[in-house]
Amino acid sequence: MKLEALFNLDPNVKVRTRFAPSPTGYLHVGGARTALYSWLYAKHNNGEFVLRIEDTDLERSTPEATAAILEGMEWLNLAWEHGPYFQTKRFDRYNQVIDQMIEQGLAYRCYCSKERLEDLRHTQEKNKQKPRYDRHCLHNQGNTPDQPHVVRFKNPTEGSVIFEDAVRGRIEISNNELDDLIIRRTDGSPTYNFCVVVDDWDMGITHVVRGEDHINNTPRQINILKALGAPIPTYAHVSMILGDDGQKLSKRHGAVSVMQYRDDGYLPEALLNYLVRLGWGHGDQEIFSVEEMIQLFELESVSKSASAFNTEKLLWLNHHYIRELPAEYVAKHLAWHYQDQGIDTSNGPALEDIVKMLAERCKTLKEMAASSRYFFEEFTNFDETAVKKHFKATAIEPLEKIKEKLTALSHWDLQSTHEAIEQTAAELGLGMGKVGMPLRVAVTGSGQSPSMDVTLVGIGKERTLARIQKAIDFIKNQAD
Repeated sequence: MKLEALFNLDPNVKVRTRFAPSPTGYLHVGGARTALYSWLYAKHNNGEFVLRIEDTDLERSTPEATAAILEGMEWLNLAWEHGPYFQTKRFDRYNQVIDQMIEQGLAYRCYCSKERLEDLRHTQEKNKQKPRYDRHCLHNQGNTPDQPHVVRFKNPTEGSVIFEDAVRGRIEISNNELDDLIIRRTDGSPTYNFCVVVDDWDMGITHVVRGEDHINNTPRQINILKALGAPIPTYAHVSMILGDDGQKLSKRHGAVSVMQYRDDGYLPEALLNYLVRLGWGHGDQEIFSVEEMIQLFELESVSKSASAFNTEKLLWLNHHYIRELPAEYVAKHLAWHYQDQGIDTSNGPALEDIVKMLAERCKTLKEMAASSRYFFEEFTNFDETAVKKHFKATAIEPLEKIKEKLTALSHWDLQSTHEAIEQTAAELGLGMGKVGMPLRVAVTGSGQSPSMDVTLVGIGKERTLARIQKAIDFIKNQAD
């Protein structure tokens, strides 16, 4: 019984992929890469992408984790055509299929106690046999369905499961290696491996892209699909991501959560570009727009080898996108960081102007927001290192002179402010640095900023003059 009508699926779609995370934590970069590959394959083939939340682990699944996954997918702009679907809302469907399988002899009730199963396992291990259920209850059905029991899938005992993995090639697993899998627990809840099978069948999934840790599940799931008379999807198992030390990627390597990269000042385009290259490539090309990824992506080009995460490379990509993407777009993401850092941007230059001013020098949006605070609010202290270097008593005269010239300006623009600085240096017979650096510290509080004309125009005339006077008073107080 297909449920395409329930999911509003178009039967003419040739490719349908899915991303099916468990909501037991945040969306991590490994999951995001799997989602990206699955999404790209659907888009490349004019197919559809399904988002499914596999929340059957009732003890560990949380609404917060579900929200975090959805937030991560939305931030990465990995839009789905169908979903999100939740497995916990489909228990009736799973149990309906299980009951049919029992009737058809494809599954059976197992009443064995934990003690019996433990004894069986110990005996098999002692005899150096692979632990597996001995089908005791398949042949002893003297119990009644109202007694505590699980339901097991009657796995084939002969032959092999053979499938052509789109990434790894031919994989063959002998059926005598597989157990009679429990598909419904004693409490009546269906198990993960079974729910996945019914979902992939009902949702018309044609290609399953997932991590290599699922390879062992695949032959079990294929056997259940075959028993149900359901089509077998193409499977593609991608390798894990390692830290730069060769160990499995974890928190000790830095950010692992997708949203932590947002918080650290990365653009989604940079993270997507970086993730797509962790196991896939097209010649020597490093920079890929999303459109190029869709056009070029093929599962057969995904590497079997594990990939090492390199934060420096990601940072390089992020800096590229900060510089190259439209300033108006970057500014929308930058606005989040000002808010996060408690900076009120209502009084100051437009955020796209900040992006244009600082794109060359800032590698993250978090850094850009922090280093441009002086455009929007007053600072309380001057940087100590900059004070020692540039706030000597000899700085008072150029600061007073430049203040006088800036005060006299009728137009506050790049040309007039630049000329005022040049004229001050010429009249005092000083190099530009002897005027420009004290002025920079005076108006920004530090020795780092864009060019002075750009900085002064961004800060505005009134605040610039007040800050220069504050600096003059500060130097005089120091001298006293």
